[in-house]
Amino acid sequence: MSALSFMSTLSYACSTLLDYELRALNTEQKVKLCEHYADQVILVVNTASKCGFTPQYEGLEALYERYKAQGLVVLGFPSNDFAGQEPGNETQIQDFCRLTYGVKFPMMEKVHVRGTQAHPFYQALAQVSGEAPQWNFHKYLINRKGELVSSFPSQVEPDDPSLLKQIQNLLATE
Repeated sequence: MSALSFMSTLSYACSTLLDYELRALNTEQKVKLCEHYADQVILVVNTASKCGFTPQYEGLEALYERYKAQGLVVLGFPSNDFAGQEPGNETQIQDFCRLTYGVKFPMMEKVHVRGTQAHPFYQALAQVSGEAPQWNFHKYLINRKGELVSSFPSQVEPDDPSLLKQIQNLLATE
């Protein structure tokens, strides 16, 4: 193996935390998290359309637009796990997000995010962080190496100074 192909292999090594394949919202397109989001800072958020925190979509989109050129991606995961606040099908969810909040950040398939039915990606996030989402709009911050850096409860807004500082540091130092 040449040095170049060895380095290429190293750069695509998948972190255990991101070694999952999901479907993009309202499509049949499979997304391998490692391949699609390698070397990016990732903010993972479980979302819902009928929640008191739903207006955070606006702030999440603003955050994504502001930092995407520097390597930030926001990944939304619709879930109906909390008080039935995401009852719609994927077409309804996609239309709501785009038409109401202008969401352009990637949205994934509707999943369970807590308990025994949680998607394996969310099970891994909960295990590594020591906490599963307690409500909609819980946020997990992952660095460019695919390592969990922080977990933020629903009350932490997308423009919260502590969240912004961590994102800016991760974008600047990696």
